[in-house]
Amino acid sequence: MEKNDKLSESLEDYLEVILDLESERKVARAKDIAEKMKVQRGSVTSALKKLGEKGLINYEPYSFITLTENGKTIANEIAHRHSVLKDFLLKVLQVDKETAELTACRMEHAIDKESLEKLLSFFDFIHNCPRAGQDWIKAFVNYCSDGNLESKKCESCIDECNQQLKTLS
Repeated sequence: MEKNDKLSESLEDYLEVILDLESERKVARAKDIAEKMKVQRGSVTSALKKLGEKGLINYEPYSFITLTENGKTIANEIAHRHSVLKDFLLKVLQVDKETAELTACRMEHAIDKESLEKLLSFFDFIHNCPRAGQDWIKAFVNYCSDGNLESKKCESCIDECNQQLKTLS
């Protein structure tokens, strides 16, 4: 597939579903794809033809569907973006599971590689830096807890941190 030949969000979703079905069952069937995506089989057939023409899947009508090597590479990249975004929404921003899943699905199509890498670096930083970590995330949750975002909460947190430092000295 040519670099300029960008896939639509819909076709990316099909690749992601086929990857998921392949990991569960070794192959995908149009019926299973339609069921998982909650779409009509006619829509699936149209998308499969496009993906087949782009060389991303092995497809013949009424047969099993598998990803080509190129299709698998792209599908894995899409799944990776989805996973990173969902984890960030769940574990850092504390978004509920259903919202995180739906939002990550929309965001995965728009985020560029550099931004994803920066997000991964930030995610790694807040989980490994001694100045961040779980206490930092808990402080963020507390800050957002009542919807009243004000600096007095930060002042209170700073006072608490200073008290902890004094007891360590």
